[in-house]
Amino acid sequence: MRIAVTGASGMLGTDVVSELTGRGHEVAAVYHHRPERFGQGPGRPSEYELDVTDLRAVRGLIGILRPHAVVNCAAYTRVDDAEADRETALAVNALGPRNLALACREVGAALLHVSTDYVFDGDREVAYTIWDTPSPLNVYGISKLWGENYVRSLMSEYYIVRTSWLFGLHGRNFVQTMLELGRKYGTHLTGGECLGQRAVESKSSIVPLRVVSDQRGSPTYTVDLAKACADLLETRCFGIYHVTNQGVTTWYEFAKAIFEKTGLVVDVLSVTSDEFSRPAKRPKNSALDPFPLRETIGYLLPSWEDALGRYLRQLGLGVEVDPGV
Repeated sequence: MRIAVTGASGMLGTDVVSELTGRGHEVAAVYHHRPERFGQGPGRPSEYELDVTDLRAVRGLIGILRPHAVVNCAAYTRVDDAEADRETALAVNALGPRNLALACREVGAALLHVSTDYVFDGDREVAYTIWDTPSPLNVYGISKLWGENYVRSLMSEYYIVRTSWLFGLHGRNFVQTMLELGRKYGTHLTGGECLGQRAVESKSSIVPLRVVSDQRGSPTYTVDLAKACADLLETRCFGIYHVTNQGVTTWYEFAKAIFEKTGLVVDVLSVTSDEFSRPAKRPKNSALDPFPLRETIGYLLPSWEDALGRYLRQLGLGVEVDPGV
């Protein structure tokens, strides 16, 4: 297939380009800021610069490329900044998908649009299904929902992929932030040391990290998400999908898992969302029910713990330690 990937220089987009080129597809990597990561040689994607908020430019490029499908990974993802920069968030996250939908419709291309768990308010106790009514709490969530609505109203051949809590090699993410803070404020456990003993010995020298414990969701590795997106494209089973690594956790438990897997001894303090005030309100529960993902592509993504382990190994991290008693 001939496939264009917008947001190709971002954390998810880079992995989508890699997955698709690895499968032998003819890929156009479309970006707003020039990337330096696609390499040289056979199988390398063609590269194009594009502002997805410019309808004329979008129509022009898609008209030239005439892809069979477009994967839209372009997004304004600064959740807190969106509260004060509503215009930019809506331009990228709402008008961008609208422009791509119009252009795709004109050339007969399918559109896979990546969306977010933040379209939901998090007020329910169980995981959200594709049939549940969105009700976003913040400007970012509103802008992403408007983007979904444009795609659904303008096209019939679309995939809307909602995902959550992304981490990957090619962009800033929660895991990276925790590793940086852990190295700065914690101590490192070397192979063969007793985790319990080191924690006791080092407690007085560790600066506590405050991490929210009342928000639940599914951390998702961009490598796994990219594979699922590529598989969805090959099904032509259009519609809305919830695609995350399996399992639900909190930011607090996620942080503790990161430190345990890397041998960092860090004093992690559980705090509530109210105690950790931020400009944008977050949903308390953003767990996503994957039905009918397995029924469509034949599998569910691995657990978030498995994904985290693979990601850390890619970074050259991870230690085997004796947990002690």
